[in-house]
Amino acid sequence: MAKKELLNKKSMDFLEKYLNNASPTGYEWEGQKIWMDYLKPYADEFITDTYGTAVAVINPKAEFKVVIEGHADEISWYVNYISDNGLLYVVRNGGSDHQIAPSKVVNIHTKDGIVKGVFGWPAIHTRNKSKEDAPKPDNICIDIGAKDKAEVEEMGVHVGCVITYPDEFHILNKDKFVCRALDNRMGGFMIAEVARLLKENKKELPFGLYITNSVQEEIGLRGAQMITETIKPNVAIVTDVTHDTTTPMIDQKKQGHAEIGKGPVVAYAPAVQQKLRDLITDTADKNKIPFQRAALSRATGTDTDAFAYSNGGVASALISLPLRYMHTTVEMVHKDDVENVIKLIYETLLKIKDGETFSYFE
Repeated sequence: MAKKELLNKKSMDFLEKYLNNASPTGYEWEGQKIWMDYLKPYADEFITDTYGTAVAVINPKAEFKVVIEGHADEISWYVNYISDNGLLYVVRNGGSDHQIAPSKVVNIHTKDGIVKGVFGWPAIHTRNKSKEDAPKPDNICIDIGAKDKAEVEEMGVHVGCVITYPDEFHILNKDKFVCRALDNRMGGFMIAEVARLLKENKKELPFGLYITNSVQEEIGLRGAQMITETIKPNVAIVTDVTHDTTTPMIDQKKQGHAEIGKGPVVAYAPAVQQKLRDLITDTADKNKIPFQRAALSRATGTDTDAFAYSNGGVASALISLPLRYMHTTVEMVHKDDVENVIKLIYETLLKIKDGETFSYFE
C-alpha cells in the first residue's frame, strides 16, 4: 500500500477537528456528527441509536457482518455540589484523574454555552510542607469567578453540568500526536481511515462492514453492549489504546512491555478469539507490519469484552494503539503506530471470508 494513501491533509484536518471537539461520556453527539460527516463519501448508510453510537455501513445487504470498532467518549467531570461562596465540587464521569486537576482550565457545559473555570489549588507558601494534602476528589474544586452560589446559578451552572478540559491537538517533534481524549478518539479516526482506504482503493468486501463508533465505553462498555445487540455481528475487531510502559513509575513486570513507535499491540486474552487473532498476526507478518503483544488477565477492559460475550458469542479481537500518559490532557501516540493500526485492520479485512466462523471444530 502506497504511503501517500495514509494520513493525507484531509485526514489530518478531520483528526484535528474531531479531537478538539468535546465528547464527554453521555454527550458524544457533536463529535459523532463530525465523524459521520467525514465518513459520508465512504459509507452506504448509517445507523445511530438512542444513546448516540454511530455506525457507518458498507455493503449493508450482506448477511455476514464484520464490525471494526472504536469508542467516541472522553473522560470528564460533573458538577456535584456548589458551595455558598461559589466554588464547584465535582464527581467523576469516567476515570478522570484527580491528581492532574489542580491549575487546569476547564470548560463547563451549560444550556447556554461554555462557562470557563479553573481547578484552584492552595499556593505552596500556605501549605504545611511536613504534611501536605494530595489532590483528592473531595478537596479539588473549580472557581468560575463567582462571588456566591446565587451568582453561579445566574451564570447557568448547576449540579449535573458536565466539565471537560479544553486542551487541543498538537504535534511534538513531527511525529508525536498529543491531545486530551486520544483515548479513544484515535480509534474512531483509525477505523474511519480504514473505510476511506477501502473506498479509494476500490475494494469490494464479501461481507457487510460495520464501522462502529460506540459511546459510553469509559463508564462500563455500555455503548458497545447496546449496539452489538442491534448489529448482531459475526466478527468484531476492536481498537482502543493501551499503555506505553517505558515511562517512569510503571512496573513492566506487572504491566508488560509496550512502547510507542514499535507498532500496534495485539491482545492475548480469553475474550480474544484465537483464530481471529492468529489471522491478524499472520497478516501483520505477511505485510511486514510491526506489532507488539500483550497478555491481559481475565477481561481486556475494552469494548472487545462487550462484543465477544454478546449474541451467543462473537469472534472478537483487540488491536491497541500504544499511548503515553493515559487519562491526562497530554496523551501521546506515535504517527507510525497510527498508520500501522490502520494498515493492519485494512489488510486483515481483506483476508476475512464470507461466512467465516473461526470455529475450532470445523
